[in-house]
Amino acid sequence: MPKTKFKPVLHLFFFFFIWVSVPCFSRPVITYPPQTSLLFSSDAVSILSFKSKADLDNKLLYALNERFDYCQWRGVKCAQGRVVRYILQNAALRGVFPANSLSKLDQLRVLSLRNNSLSGPIPDLSSLYNLKSLFLGHNNFSGTFPPSILLLHRITSLDLSYNELTGPIPANLTDLERLNVLRLEWNRFDGPVPALNQSFLLIFNVSGNNLTGKIPVTPTLSKFNTTAFSLNPDLCGEIINKACASRAPFFGSPSASGPLGQSAEAQSGGGGGVMVLSPPSSPKKSHRRTGVVLGFTIGIALILFSVLLALAVVKKQRVDSKGTKPTTIASPEVTNSNAGNSRNHIGEPPERKTMMPEIQRLKKSGNLVFVGGEVEGYSLEQLMRASAELLGRGTMATTYKAVVDRQLILTVKRLDAGRTAVTGGEAFEQHMEAVGGLVHPNLVPLRAYFQAKGERLVIYDYQPNGSVFNLVHGSRSTRAKPLHWTSCLKIAEDVAQGLAYIHQASRLVHGNLKSTNVLLGTDFEACLTDYCLAVLADSSSTEDPDSLAYKAPEIRKSNRKLTPKSDVYAFGVFLLELLTGKHPSQHPVLVPRDLLEWVRTIREDDVGEYCWLGMLTEVASVCSLTSPEQRPAMWQALKMIQEIKESAMMEDRASFGHS
Repeated sequence: MPKTKFKPVLHLFFFFFIWVSVPCFSRPVITYPPQTSLLFSSDAVSILSFKSKADLDNKLLYALNERFDYCQWRGVKCAQGRVVRYILQNAALRGVFPANSLSKLDQLRVLSLRNNSLSGPIPDLSSLYNLKSLFLGHNNFSGTFPPSILLLHRITSLDLSYNELTGPIPANLTDLERLNVLRLEWNRFDGPVPALNQSFLLIFNVSGNNLTGKIPVTPTLSKFNTTAFSLNPDLCGEIINKACASRAPFFGSPSASGPLGQSAEAQSGGGGGVMVLSPPSSPKKSHRRTGVVLGFTIGIALILFSVLLALAVVKKQRVDSKGTKPTTIASPEVTNSNAGNSRNHIGEPPERKTMMPEIQRLKKSGNLVFVGGEVEGYSLEQLMRASAELLGRGTMATTYKAVVDRQLILTVKRLDAGRTAVTGGEAFEQHMEAVGGLVHPNLVPLRAYFQAKGERLVIYDYQPNGSVFNLVHGSRSTRAKPLHWTSCLKIAEDVAQGLAYIHQASRLVHGNLKSTNVLLGTDFEACLTDYCLAVLADSSSTEDPDSLAYKAPEIRKSNRKLTPKSDVYAFGVFLLELLTGKHPSQHPVLVPRDLLEWVRTIREDDVGEYCWLGMLTEVASVCSLTSPEQRPAMWQALKMIQEIKESAMMEDRASFGHS
């Protein structure tokens, strides 16, 4: 019975509690900060924790009114209520990157804090096990290379450039097998360059540090040119064409382990540059050493006398044989390699290659002609003496990388004499003058040309970062994944800009657009090469299946002249190659709807990216229509791509809270 009397009292107390509590819950949440962690996602709390220390000027206007408001905050992108991207580049942030803040976003795929004013050490990020892209460049971060990054085994892009990081670059950076972007330039890293061996590494830069020692010659590091290692005065090795200083073994073999010699490992930098000093020598050893020095000096004198005598004999023989023809240097044997991934061994006389010996036989029967008002910076004789390396052989030219006087790097194309014989000398000159007048940021600059006795050379600026073909298909792997759709958009816009300019600024056409003829400049902008040369060649010769797939149907079926619309067709094929990573000869013939489904099945984009992917596929489809009359003009295709870009940027701004 006492229990039954007490029960109504309990009910009354319960309803009173509810009545009193309702006004509390109806008030703004900000009045009760302790309850936020109970009402809102841990992801939101993590971001607010980051903002409290990294945004001292309150640039991020974050507010929580509903449970999932944080998914609409600037820089935040969610999937199923979890933060998967946090992008705050150029956000004017000032402060530090607090520990135990963003590191709790365990579903995060992309983190970009690039180009802010964040300082202090980079915190432990090892809990971000799903992270694929980390961009912390252009800040003021200090401390050593963050060891926690080495535990992010899914990471593909890492940018720590332009900070104040010190200490060595970890040797076990090689454990990040999926890396395709590694930018560490302009810090204060010291020590050796790790022996990186990631086959998918496409972008790499360690310039502007304090790195020392010999650069390891690995297949991965060998793909990059000297600019990736520049402004590290104490680096040396074959890759940057700089000999490593070695101590002459006057008193014994370099491998000697005695008191006067160092081990081979120490001479090569393996000993960290520390010399082990020997104890003081005894008088008997000192006399013996003096005798060795005296004998060595006498031997050197005899060798010098012999060399001078030999030179005198050779000089006399040259005088006697004056007027006779010198023997022709045999053509150097060089291996075919991908453009932009090759090296030239400067300063190694035994392996030095001479520039196209067949051209040397021309003597002075022709001159270099510089186009477009270009100042003559080198002579034909200098070009003939240049060291060279074969970059590749195409259907109408063989391409060399030439280093003139060990300073100026050029790309020299030797046109196929048989294929270009249909164009006379005067017509060739007039055409090259017209091509030389084309100047655009997305065209590789044409600098000069040469012709004499059936030989024709075309000289361009050298582009250091290879071709789009290498970027899309990989230099050694056929399993390379398709580029992200934003990269496809950027490259497509650059190429469309170059083609539209050619069509509008002249009556010329590119005529030979393909991924191997789209090169990446110093800032990884896409630049067209081999433009307007196809009209010089005989079009009846056979081509490989991929090159043939770029040809418009009206060109393949007849000997009709190249037109701007045939360039548009090639652009459509090129865009599909970008989107799918498939060679043109592997593209199926499908109607637009089926074509989009084929593209989607190949790619691994998020569902949210399908809209932009569909738009780009539609551009590729309409450009590669069979009927040239139905294809858009190049400027119209460019406008379509720019509209896609603007729409994507507007959506990004809206998601960042700027709309």
